[in-house]
Amino acid sequence: MQFSLIFALTAVLLSSFSHAEEYHFASIESLFEQQVGQIVLPEIYSKLGIDITITPMPGKRAQRAALYGKTDGEIMRIWSYSEENPTMLRVPTAYYQLETMAFVHKDSNIVLKSKVDISKYNILKIRGVKHTNNITADLRNVFDYDNTQTMMQALRDNPSSIALTNTADGLYTIKKLNIDYVKALPPALATLDLYHYVNQKHAALVPRLDTVIKTMKQSGELDKLLRKAEAEVLASLETSK
Repeated sequence: MQFSLIFALTAVLLSSFSHAEEYHFASIESLFEQQVGQIVLPEIYSKLGIDITITPMPGKRAQRAALYGKTDGEIMRIWSYSEENPTMLRVPTAYYQLETMAFVHKDSNIVLKSKVDISKYNILKIRGVKHTNNITADLRNVFDYDNTQTMMQALRDNPSSIALTNTADGLYTIKKLNIDYVKALPPALATLDLYHYVNQKHAALVPRLDTVIKTMKQSGELDKLLRKAEAEVLASLETSK
């Protein structure tokens, strides 16, 4: 009798573990803000007792993987992402932010009074990134690169061009490559909130996650986590040298 009871309890426990919630998401590889999200988002999910895994990949591939159900969504994208991809559900409360910043060769005489002025120049951007796709829509002379590193290196041979990326990502890459010929050209061309997106089959997750993010924001916990994650990503530069 006792053996049967132990066996039954063990079976229940094993069953509960096997049915624990687990999700797999895509992130855009190499970008600073996405690396921060890879640290912070699992902490948000842990408040719900959920484990997640994240796979970095190129921007367009990350989008396709989420749309076709190969992943359960993307860790962070801007507001317009779900307008272009209606089957992807936005968690309403943003948990991070980015700036669209122009980076130029330090010896250039480029002056930008507004984002309209970028149309006068050759523009370099990273393939599959929404905020730079949006700001360059319908412009000519736009050139895609696979990552921020190759884009910034291209400015060395293209001093009359403008490279567009998130401010933090650009500064991170400049430090990572130890280059001294590129500078940011403030002010930012745009400031955009970043949201977590899940596939529509996981609609039940949205209100649960939104409640957690709001609570973490109000308590100040989210901001502390973000600052800590930013420091970790920056520190990884030193350990990789």
